[in-house]
Amino acid sequence: MSILAERGHARPAAPVPAPLRPVRILRGRRGEVQRPPTRARVVAGRRPAGAPCAAPRRVPVRWPWLAALAVASCLVVTGLGLFAGGVSGAPVPERTATVSVEQGDTLASLAARFAPQSDGGAVVARIKELNRLDAAELVPGLPLTVPVADVPAP
Repeated sequence: MSILAERGHARPAAPVPAPLRPVRILRGRRGEVQRPPTRARVVAGRRPAGAPCAAPRRVPVRWPWLAALAVASCLVVTGLGLFAGGVSGAPVPERTATVSVEQGDTLASLAARFAPQSDGGAVVARIKELNRLDAAELVPGLPLTVPVADVPAP
């Protein structure tokens, strides 16, 4: 054994401690202490990936609020539809007359002229039904059957 000790191949009796590295404070990272690369970094309440019992973070349940918002939206839309359906104008008149189409007339203008208190869309649909029209194109001089509102005599 003495031969090995002379050549420098023998182990020392006690382990030699590694030189200590000074801990540096980095100024650019809010005074955070520099860690050795082997230590995992803990971020805002999360455990490191290799930590035992690392349960996933629980997300708060938001679907009841979303379901309540969807139901409330449906009720509002339904209520507005019922309200708008009940506010329609006078019904389409039953009495009809035959008129001649003039230059520049449209179905909407005829409906407004002959049934002013009635719903314009309903009167236009009734004119199309009475005259079996597919398109809204009118030719001057064409005779049309039009619903006429009763006009009270003065």
